[in-house]
Amino acid sequence: MLRQSLVLFGLLVLAGCAQVPDEKIDERDPLQSFNRPMYDFNMDVLDAYVLRPVAVGYVAVTPTPVRRSIVNFTGNISAPTDVINATLQGKAGNAGVSLARFLVNSTVGIFGLFDVATSLGLNIVDEDFGQTLGVWGIGDGAYLMLPGMGPSTARNLTGDVVDSFVLPKIALTTPQTVLVFALKAVEARASLIPQESLLNESLDPYIFMKDIYFQRQLYELYDGNPPVEKEPEDFDEDFLESL
Repeated sequence: MLRQSLVLFGLLVLAGCAQVPDEKIDERDPLQSFNRPMYDFNMDVLDAYVLRPVAVGYVAVTPTPVRRSIVNFTGNISAPTDVINATLQGKAGNAGVSLARFLVNSTVGIFGLFDVATSLGLNIVDEDFGQTLGVWGIGDGAYLMLPGMGPSTARNLTGDVVDSFVLPKIALTTPQTVLVFALKAVEARASLIPQESLLNESLDPYIFMKDIYFQRQLYELYDGNPPVEKEPEDFDEDFLESL
C-alpha cells in the first residue's frame, strides 16, 4: 500500500505540470498546478486510507469527556505561544487573558486537563506568529497545499515554524512533541467529520476549501471582526432604479 501510494503521489505531482484553466486562475494561488494534485493526494490517499479511518476509530472508542480533556491539554500547552504573539501584536489584553488561562488551567485545571479558565470568563484567545506577521503588514503570500497537513500560506507556514520553537513546546522531548502534534491532528480531523457533506457536495471541493481557509484566516487576523468591503464609489444607483 505504501509503495502504491508513493507511486500515485509521483504521478499526481507530474500531472500538476498541466496548465490551469483560465477560469480557475487565482492570484492568491500561483502554485495551483502543484496544489491541486497535492490536494487530491491528501484527500484520495492520506485522508481516505489513514486520517479519516483513524479519526473515525478515535471518535468511536474515546468518550467525549476524554476527548474534551485532550483538547484542553494540547491547547494549554500552546497558551504561552498565544501570550507571546499577543504581546508582539500589541494586544496587551489578549496577552493577559492567555497568561491567566495558562496559570489557572495548569494548576486548578490539573495540567490543563480541565478548562477551568473559561468558566471564570477567561475565553480562549488564539494567536499565532502567522497572525503576528499579518498584523505587522506582511501579506499572505502564495497559497500552499501541504502534504498531510492541508491548506496554508507562505506567511502562515513561516509562522508555524517560528511557533514550533516557542516554549513550552521546545521543553518537550521529541516523542512528546510528536504525540501532541498527532493528538491535535486526529482531533482536528475528527471535528471535521460532521462537515464532510459540505465539502463533498461543493462544485469544486478544492476551491471551496481554499475560500473557507482564507475566510477563517481573515476572521482570526481581525479577532472576529474582519473589515467590511466598501461598495465602489462609482456605483450608479440611478442605473439600478431604472432596471
